[in-house]
Amino acid sequence: MIREKLKQALEHLFPAGEAVPPAIVAEGEEPAEKTPREAVIETDYATCGYHLDIKTPPEQLIEVVSLIDQNDFFIESITGVDWIEEGEIEVVYDFSRYDFDLCRVVVRTRTDRDNAALPTITGVYAGANWHERETAEFFGINFIGHPHLVNLLLPEDSDIHPLRKDFKP
Repeated sequence: MIREKLKQALEHLFPAGEAVPPAIVAEGEEPAEKTPREAVIETDYATCGYHLDIKTPPEQLIEVVSLIDQNDFFIESITGVDWIEEGEIEVVYDFSRYDFDLCRVVVRTRTDRDNAALPTITGVYAGANWHERETAEFFGINFIGHPHLVNLLLPEDSDIHPLRKDFKP
């Protein structure tokens, strides 16, 4: 089954029992203690709408997405979640497959809200281009290395990010 194959491929990135490092360390602060948490979680599709939930630090995002691509997944969508109280923005990537081996995967990574930047995945999935542009526009995330990170819907000179929780029209 594709889920097991993908989970095995991800094992070298997230060894069992190893803590996932916190994504954010504020300037001048010591890194928080690593807290054990599952990096790859098998979920109930009927409840969640996906089979695997992968949490990755930004520095491993490209490697995780590349493994997903090697297992014949396509990108469905990219969006953000503003965790204003934690000072973070989470970017959520949804992947699926065309065949009958149904497996939907969600990849989550977080970045500092005040300096939101993540690597682009357009080198792996060219179709992520406009998804990243829209997410950058509405959440204020800089996708480093993106080939054409300009607004899709808002005016070109717009500097607002309407899906952030502190946005005031």
